[in-house]
Amino acid sequence: MDEIVNKVAQSGLETIDLEQFYPKGETVIFDMKDYLFMGMILKEKDFRTAMQSHDWEQYRGKNVGLVCTADAVVPLWAYMLVMTNLEPVAAYAAFGDAEFIYKTLYLKNLSSLDVAAFTDKRIVIKGCGDKRVGEVAYAEVTRLLRPVAKSIMYGEPCSSVPVYKKKA
Repeated sequence: MDEIVNKVAQSGLETIDLEQFYPKGETVIFDMKDYLFMGMILKEKDFRTAMQSHDWEQYRGKNVGLVCTADAVVPLWAYMLVMTNLEPVAAYAAFGDAEFIYKTLYLKNLSSLDVAAFTDKRIVIKGCGDKRVGEVAYAEVTRLLRPVAKSIMYGEPCSSVPVYKKKA
């Protein structure tokens, strides 16, 4: 009998699983509309009092999106004031909805990828998994790796789709 040879293991392909960079932690939203008079007007004194008495500990260790879902003109300093309270307790806080926070954290996590380790390598970006990865991660990992990679593919090592190949 012939010995079974794992050609995928011998191919020299490097696989990157983008789920390893998936944002961690719960994401919650801080909506400024809840602190507006009649849901439309920011009264400075009332707003400052509300911010001083607000329980900021509820955001400890969480990712927080800062938004205003009311059709109201909110002075820019008000967002700054909220952020001065969120920054010390939240794992991450930024202006934007939950989708923006997810994308921003994915980009931040991908920035830790040691790109130099993939110089002149044949890379497969894993295509299927248990978590929603999304376009932002696939586009960013390609942007990061293209300058150094010999080739980039999408999918699984046994059935990948070519995306990029360095010209000789």
